[in-house]
Amino acid sequence: MSDKEFGGTDDLSLPKATVSKIVTEILQPSPGVAFTKDARDLLIACCVEFISLISFQANEIAENETKKTIATEHIDKALRELGFPEYVQEVLASAGEHKDALKSREKKANKPGQSGLSDAELARQQEELFRCANAKFNQGPAE
Repeated sequence: MSDKEFGGTDDLSLPKATVSKIVTEILQPSPGVAFTKDARDLLIACCVEFISLISFQANEIAENETKKTIATEHIDKALRELGFPEYVQEVLASAGEHKDALKSREKKANKPGQSGLSDAELARQQEELFRCANAKFNQGPAE
């Protein structure tokens, strides 16, 4: 896995607003202390480099095990091999939380199946909602 495969590291970044939010949530507000844009950009570059390093190592581990998919255990091994064993427990906990969140999303996504209504009845209700919305739209602005 090389930079060329990803179009170079210049194309890789993290959302600046997300990084800023994480920084402000982690750091305790201190009067007179600010986080400059340059510092934020440097932090983003460091995060991208860290993620690339772990990803590369996890990919190597997966390939050595003749796996085509990088799994959680490959990230675990990569962190340990690269000298970051102190991160493993928290990373695995976060992975578990993410997995739980995905399960609850899947349950929510299946709500039509849980309604007890037939596909035809659901389609009829949807058409009625479309008709109502269309009527409201064509009515024009409320005065």
